[in-house]
Amino acid sequence: MRLFRLSNGVDIPAVGYGSYLSTEGNGKQTIKDALAAGYRYIDTAMFYRNEEEIGAALAECGIPRQELFLVSKVWHTMLGREKTLQSFEGSLKALRTDYLDMFLIHWPMGPDKDTDWLKLQTETWQLMEELYEAGRIRAIGLSNFLPHHIEPLLKNIRIKPMLDQLELHVGYMQEYALDYLRSKEIAVQAWSPLGRARVLKDERVAAIAQKHGKTPAQILLRFLLDRDIAVIPKASSIERMKQNLDVFDFHLSPEEISYLSCIPETGWSGEHPDMM
Repeated sequence: MRLFRLSNGVDIPAVGYGSYLSTEGNGKQTIKDALAAGYRYIDTAMFYRNEEEIGAALAECGIPRQELFLVSKVWHTMLGREKTLQSFEGSLKALRTDYLDMFLIHWPMGPDKDTDWLKLQTETWQLMEELYEAGRIRAIGLSNFLPHHIEPLLKNIRIKPMLDQLELHVGYMQEYALDYLRSKEIAVQAWSPLGRARVLKDERVAAIAQKHGKTPAQILLRFLLDRDIAVIPKASSIERMKQNLDVFDFHLSPEEISYLSCIPETGWSGEHPDMM
C-alpha cells in the first residue's frame, strides 16, 4: 500500500479504516474483518464508543502491534490538560496498547460560545506535545480544524500539527483549507471520502467508473489519493472493505481530476466546525 509521510518522518497508510458507525452490532468482528481484508490503519475516537471492541479485536488478531497504526481523538468536552490526559489514558486502556500512533483534537470547539476554546485547545495541545516527546504518541494532529482555527493555535504552541482530518470528497473539497494546510506542510486526510448517496450515484462519477472498470466508490477514493489526500472510508461488509483497498492499480487522468473537481457542491454531511 502507498504510504504518506508526515512532517516528522512518520509514514501512514494512504487508506485507513474509518470505524465511526461502522462497528455497530458486532464491532469486534467488524474490526477483525477489516484487518483480514488488509487494513492496518484503524481510526477511532473516544466519542465513537467503540475503542473497547477495537481493543478486543486487536488483542485477538495476531498482528504485531508495530504493524498497526492506531489513531484516536479527544472530544471537545474533554479539552484542557487534565481532561485530555484522562481521555488519552482511557483510549490506551480501551485499545489495550501503551502508545498511540496518532492522537488528534477531534473538533476545535463545542456549542458553548462563551467558552475560551483557544485556551482549552492550547492546554490540550501542550499536553499532546509532552506525550509526543515522551514517545507515548508517534504523531499529533487535528480534526475538523479550518485555517481560522489553526492560525491562532500556531501562535501558542511549539510543535506544528502533522495532520488535519477534514470532510473532503467530490462535491465538497474545501480548496481554501487544502491550500492553507499545504502551505503549512500539514498532511491532509479525508473523512467521509465517499460523500453521501448523491455523490456515489452521480452520473459523471459513474461514467468514469465504467471507463476504468471500477466502482464509483473506488473512483472517489482514487480522486483524493491522486491529490495526495489520505482517506479513511467506512465499510461494514468484507466485500466493500476489500473494494476500498483495491484502488492502487490505476490513476485518474489530469482531465478526469479536473472534471470531478468542478462538480458543484453536493453530499455535504451538514457538520461544520463552527456549527457544533
